[in-house]
Amino acid sequence: MAVKKFVVGLFDDEAVLFPAVKKVRTAGYKLHDVYTPFPVHGLDHAMGLRETSLHTAGFIYGITGTTTALSFMSWVFNVDWPLNIGGKPHFPLPAFIPITFELTVLFAAVGMVMTFCWLCQMMPGVKKHIFHPRQTDDKFVMVIELTEKTNAEEVKSFLTAAGAHDINEQKAEAGWWFGRFDKDDEPYLRKIQTANA
Repeated sequence: MAVKKFVVGLFDDEAVLFPAVKKVRTAGYKLHDVYTPFPVHGLDHAMGLRETSLHTAGFIYGITGTTTALSFMSWVFNVDWPLNIGGKPHFPLPAFIPITFELTVLFAAVGMVMTFCWLCQMMPGVKKHIFHPRQTDDKFVMVIELTEKTNAEEVKSFLTAAGAHDINEQKAEAGWWFGRFDKDDEPYLRKIQTANA
């Protein structure tokens, strides 16, 4: 658990936020994340995020479902329990199509949901720091991570010039951890920081 320093700035409008993200990247600051109340088209490219590979994972899960269905039915009808039913073939592919399709969709859907939850770190018990209480309500929040080379006051004045308001500096857990929002984790975090010091 790495506790890092961040500068947090609020924006009221996406028209102001979008150019500010580009300015932050051009200036070379480390952009931690941008929280918006609704999807902003093109923001992921402005932030420099790569294209998602979730569709590739879905294809792999679908092929796995297809292979599982065909392999299992072939094994059952040819090896485990071969029956001669009216001279019909042991591998009746047209009869296998509905179950193959169902298993393909099942594997792809469940696998993609689980992969999406893993990539977005959305699992039961996972807790992430909330930088501002209205960050996904009606405000746009930009979070810049402070490094050894970054001056906090310089970043604050940069965000002010970019159109942000309510700018503050916070110490927070950079990733995610298991916890609950109805309990205070500060004593736990202090205990870890004292142990690491």
